Amino acid sequence: MEYTTWIIAGVLVLLLIWVVSLYNRLVRGRTYMEEGWSGIDVLLKKRYDLLPNLVETVKGYAAHETRLLQEVTALRTRAMQTGSVAEKQVTEQAVTRAIGNLFAVAENYPDLKASANFQQLQTDIGAIETELERARRYYNATVRDNNVLVETFPSNIIANTAGFKKGVFFEIDNITHREAPRVSF
Repeated sequence: MEYTTWIIAGVLVLLLIWVVSLYNRLVRGRTYMEEGWSGIDVLLKKRYDLLPNLVETVKGYAAHETRLLQEVTALRTRAMQTGSVAEKQVTEQAVTRAIGNLFAVAENYPDLKASANFQQLQTDIGAIETELERARRYYNATVRDNNVLVETFPSNIIANTAGFKKGVFFEIDNITHREAPRVSF
């Protein structure tokens, strides 16, 4: 009888160790996701900080582009107030398009394109976009790993019991990698 008790106790201890190990993997996955999102958030804030300077620079050379300038300002404000990843993704797509439109407008104003301030802002935003793409890839990799744990058996049992949720992927366009215009003769 005592031999059976030791076997049962051993199996229960192994089961407990296994459950704790799975739980810790789930916690680690969630923590990596949060870390990845934090990196994206920092870069988005850097980009938001550059937008007022970009708007003012463009306004100095292209004052009649008020609709576009107001749109960029409104989108910046909305993006700074957005909370969830899904909401942020939609808003950031719009911000990215608006910045791309501002850069496209600059093509019509040679003095603006030649402005040292505009060129520096364009370089800074391009650098942030590159970093943002890197951070997005890292974040999405952590989301993928977390989602695999949350959705696959047997870790999904512990995930559902402990309230772990799937992460949301973050996809935004990169304004520095826009499609080249098509020209036909």
